[in-house]
Amino acid sequence: MAADHEFGNLSTDLKLSLVEGYLRAFTQALQSKFPELWYIDAFAGTGERTVKIAGAAATVMFPAIDERIERRRGSARIALDVSPPFSRYIFMDKKKRHCAALNELAKEYPGRSIDIVRGDANAAIQAELAAQRWVGKRAVMFLDPYGMDVAWSTLEAIRKTEAIDVWYLVSLAGMFRQATHDPRNLTPEKRTALTRMLGTDEWEDAWYRRERSTDMLGQVDEIHQRIADVAAMEHFVGKRLADLFPKVLPPRRLRNDRGVPMFSLFLAISNPEPKAIGLATRIGNHILKASMEPASRRRPGR
Repeated sequence: MAADHEFGNLSTDLKLSLVEGYLRAFTQALQSKFPELWYIDAFAGTGERTVKIAGAAATVMFPAIDERIERRRGSARIALDVSPPFSRYIFMDKKKRHCAALNELAKEYPGRSIDIVRGDANAAIQAELAAQRWVGKRAVMFLDPYGMDVAWSTLEAIRKTEAIDVWYLVSLAGMFRQATHDPRNLTPEKRTALTRMLGTDEWEDAWYRRERSTDMLGQVDEIHQRIADVAAMEHFVGKRLADLFPKVLPPRRLRNDRGVPMFSLFLAISNPEPKAIGLATRIGNHILKASMEPASRRRPGR
């Protein structure tokens, strides 16, 4: 049995459904065009996730509901269930117990080419991509990091392949916490983390404002504070990605149960060929647009 990996809410379900929809359309569209289609999951977890469903006290109208634990598919199992299948799967995680669970998961799919890589995702991705010739290959990569773990140099390595479509979950909450409202609380560690993720230190000039004013007595007052909100940070990330990749779709913002923006899910396309961009854009836009529709407007089964 897979090790328990408890996480997630409705936004997690939405995120995984978007990726699953893209994977299905990707293999269907490209299986006859490319001899090798790969799926790379850089923070694969265990392949399953456990979700705690809250109970409820009894009322006059309804009986009590016991709290329960549900097991749901994680991204690795979702990818393995896609039909037609990928020709190779690479699951990465730095935790020993997660990799052990992934190895058990792989046994459920005999005949599949599945590699489990334990280690730092950035080092593992860059080593794997550098070791390959990408002629005749296309891939989808899912970057669902623990916080702000994806380095900009990793995104640059993905872009150089010109063969990978990458779904990248960006932590808005992580950036908002690191970029403190008062710049005096911006420690060297926080600055380093943001610059490593964004590949530039220009975020500081974009997100902070310094104003000086002089009163009638000649006293100088200086205000230095963060002016960027979550939307501005999301826009900055989108602009950075668009400067790197040939095509980046507008992100799907994901919120927690209280409606607070937590993540933005971006689709970035590394292949500069117009046909590749057109296909990935059509698939991605269709899936993202469908996720924005009210449930009452969706067709049954969507």
